[in-house]
Amino acid sequence: MQFIDTHAHTYDEAFQGDLDATISSAQKAGITKILMPNIDVESIEPMFAIQEKYSNCIPMMGLHPAYVKGDWEQQLEKIESYLFADPLRFCAIGEIGMDLYWDKTYIEEQKTAFIQQIQWAKKLDLPIAIHARDAFNEIFQILDKENDAKLKGVFHCFTGNKEQVQHIKSYGGFLLGIGGVLTYKNTNLGSTLVESADLNDLVLETDAPYLPPVPYRGKRNESAYMLEVAYKLVDLYQVPLEEIARISTQNAEELFQLNRF
Repeated sequence: MQFIDTHAHTYDEAFQGDLDATISSAQKAGITKILMPNIDVESIEPMFAIQEKYSNCIPMMGLHPAYVKGDWEQQLEKIESYLFADPLRFCAIGEIGMDLYWDKTYIEEQKTAFIQQIQWAKKLDLPIAIHARDAFNEIFQILDKENDAKLKGVFHCFTGNKEQVQHIKSYGGFLLGIGGVLTYKNTNLGSTLVESADLNDLVLETDAPYLPPVPYRGKRNESAYMLEVAYKLVDLYQVPLEEIARISTQNAEELFQLNRF
């Protein structure tokens, strides 16, 4: 069986010291590819270093909304230069979007940065990886205007409700990124998915080193732990693990055009 971790910060400092072992554990668990979202200009070189050492780790390029600060225009300019210099190096533009959980100071700048990166995605025919924290309404307002046949992507770390699932599905080109939150006791995500989405709407992810699934809560998350998410989907949808692997992998390969890598 083969799986794809569609969202992992493998270049994060949390993996320094045992990265080889972490990648090896992922491969033993059947994780054939790990997609790495960029955060800001500081994470670009560490991410490239991982890509050069491990061919199964594939980068994205984008400015995370939580890093849209006073220098956001300079950050975007540099990120744009990397992206357009070699767009085939990247599987997506991400992670981008809006985050109103921590700070609302730069809400208008977040909107502008999000729209700009959506425009890049359509120009380059790349999907987008959307970070949506406490900001579904604001993101929907933008996507309702920007969505067209060229736009596609994933709502990373989806934790929304049935109405939000239906809104996302109405766009036609977006999937839901499902990770460790699905295994938590205090979530309604499982029932939401069963009632409003099928396996063709989903890709799997970890967001490593964050959001580890049960039974690894409190520990550093890593790609190998994504199997716990897959097992939870087996219980929810009452299908074999092989079917979860086949469909989620096919969804990821098609959305991110992974045959290029």
